[in-house]
Amino acid sequence: MSFDEHLTREQIDADYNARATVSETRFDEIIADYRRFSDQAAQLFMEREGVVYDPCGERLDVLGAGGKGRPAVIFIHGGYWRALSRTHSRFMAPMLAAHGVATVVPDYTLAPAATLAEITRQMRAALAYVWQNAGWLGIDRDRIFAVGSSAGGHLAACLAARGWQDAFGLPEAAVSGVMPISGLFDLAPIARGHPQDWLQLSPEDVAALSPLRHIPQKTCPAVVALAQNEGAGFARQSQAYADAWSKAGYPTEHLVIPDRNHFDVVLDLCSDQGALSLALLGLIGES
Repeated sequence: MSFDEHLTREQIDADYNARATVSETRFDEIIADYRRFSDQAAQLFMEREGVVYDPCGERLDVLGAGGKGRPAVIFIHGGYWRALSRTHSRFMAPMLAAHGVATVVPDYTLAPAATLAEITRQMRAALAYVWQNAGWLGIDRDRIFAVGSSAGGHLAACLAARGWQDAFGLPEAAVSGVMPISGLFDLAPIARGHPQDWLQLSPEDVAALSPLRHIPQKTCPAVVALAQNEGAGFARQSQAYADAWSKAGYPTEHLVIPDRNHFDVVLDLCSDQGALSLALLGLIGES
């Protein structure tokens, strides 16, 4: 049985409706905070802005590397693969820089202009670019960590998945750790719900692009995080992904952040005092 196969379309739409976890006013406030804190981070820590990482023309930013071969977090934004950008996604850079960690924030072509297969390819190309150009970027290519929120959590998990690295000239362990936040890991219910309107996933896409079905063969520690106030589908997916990671024998932390929702939970990365940031810094420190 595929993930959530027993649910009706109506149940899937309800359980995977992230916007229902907040009011319209609160959602607008949170998105404004993404941009406000990201702009502040860019003013203070931007080092390489708008670097084209692939012939597709999409770009990435590097903040806080300092030319010192620092470990790096690649942070991938959410938006159900069809919204937001890297300009909303730099907000954790000051916190990470204070701990000697660089931040890399890539854009990807949004759906429906790009398929999810192409979006995933772009994020893998971004990782390959960072790994292959680490010296110029001031990054230690042996300490790159994939982090993402919501749809970005799915894409971060795709970077840690097995079976794609050879085609990009990467070692299987190109990612030293992964931290998906409020992510999606099996696309079967997504292909039966409202996101299918802009994703148009085929059965082959679901099989190939579901990280839950491609747990890596090389040890990779993971923090699987989510907010306390999530849609039920997101909660089930995070639990299943953490269980699969742990069953594979890898160091795994399943972290639920209290009093946060699907959208504001990542803003906890602005401070090093919260559980989410402490878990990320621990993941980096243990590598």
